[in-house]
Amino acid sequence: MKKTLGILGCVSILAACQADIASNQYGTSSVGRAAAASPCSVISVRQVNVKSDNNVGMLAGAVAGGVGGYAIGSGKTAHNLGAVGGALLGGYAGDKAQGALSSQAGYEYVVRLDNGQVMTLTQGTDVLLSPGQRCMILLGDPARLIAY
Repeated sequence: MKKTLGILGCVSILAACQADIASNQYGTSSVGRAAAASPCSVISVRQVNVKSDNNVGMLAGAVAGGVGGYAIGSGKTAHNLGAVGGALLGGYAGDKAQGALSSQAGYEYVVRLDNGQVMTLTQGTDVLLSPGQRCMILLGDPARLIAY
């Protein structure tokens, strides 16, 4: 039972780490902040896969695996070997679980600003812009493309 609760806790932590890359989602820190905007046209769009680049899953898995591995066997040597083996396996499993849980679909846009400059931007799939479509690039943190 304790092991199951520990695994569920790790999965919950990993799921909470997934960033929302949708263009229509704003954090409270973005509210009231001005961002420079430039009119542009979409040159091309392609679907991409966006994965998390942090290692929380690996660390959580290594800790959980190390603790679980330490409980295996009896004697100091068995505990230590179990902890090392559990940490290695747990870290690997945690990294794979995080990759599966935090993978999201997105669109990579290539746009031409009205001044001729070409830029790329990747964002979520909540809004799809088409090649030739006029839009605005909002140069904030994060940058966004919005139709107008």
